Amino acid sequence: METIALKKTVLKYVEEADERLLEMMLSLAESYENNDSSVLSESDYQEMDKRRLNHLKEKSESYSWEEVQQRVKDSLKK
Repeated sequence: METIALKKTVLKYVEEADERLLEMMLSLAESYENNDSSVLSESDYQEMDKRRLNHLKEKSESYSWEEVQQRVKDSLKK
């Protein structure tokens, strides 16, 4: 989509937006202005890397999607 068409589409949303949407759009714009390209900190990324390596080395427990679903169902029964 071209820039002009994008602006028109966004402006249409702004014109029809409620307060919640406007606050989200403001937050997004401010984040973009501040060059906050990520919500995660460097330590968050380091922790994810550490956990990924543990997973690949089979040093951590892993569950299939079916196992996760069953665990959730079981926890809701309690």
